[in-house]
Amino acid sequence: MLLDLSEEHKEHLAFLPQVDSAGKGVATARCGEKAGRKLNVSSDAVQHGVEGLTYLLTESSKLMISEVDFQDSVFVLGFSEELNKLLLQLYLDNRKEIRTILGELAPSLPSYHSLEWRLDVQLASRSLRQQIKPAVTIKLHLNQNGDHNTKVLQTDPATLLHLVQQLEQALEEMKTNHCRRVVRNIK
Repeated sequence: MLLDLSEEHKEHLAFLPQVDSAGKGVATARCGEKAGRKLNVSSDAVQHGVEGLTYLLTESSKLMISEVDFQDSVFVLGFSEELNKLLLQLYLDNRKEIRTILGELAPSLPSYHSLEWRLDVQLASRSLRQQIKPAVTIKLHLNQNGDHNTKVLQTDPATLLHLVQQLEQALEEMKTNHCRRVVRNIK
């Protein structure tokens, strides 16, 4: 699978061939302005170059692009063969670490543990004798990072029925080829 780079990202990466051997120490520079002066370019060009390179490496790592596909994706940018090899080596050396960092940055979502429910029906009140007012109370037990927490929800049956229909529709959508492809690429 080839990485599809937008024109903006291609423009940002176009800065890389301008960096020659004089720019080797630029990666350790703390300020884009200082790096820009050293390379005789604007600080914006340095910042955009770093952003483009970051995007290239993170997206390639997310999608676990093979060596051949990465080379083909970078070949489209029109860089020299030496720069293409350097980018490939940079990708191969860092892709596992990038995936690890991206995994740590991903939000930890709670998972289902158990559910308790109760149906309450108010048949009458002091002011209304013939009133039927049903309510469903749901106690949802969740796990998150080893901690257990409980959420109590209350709704009427019509809203609960609508919620069930929406969840069933979402489950059906997860069975489509498009969703399967997206989920496969996320992992």
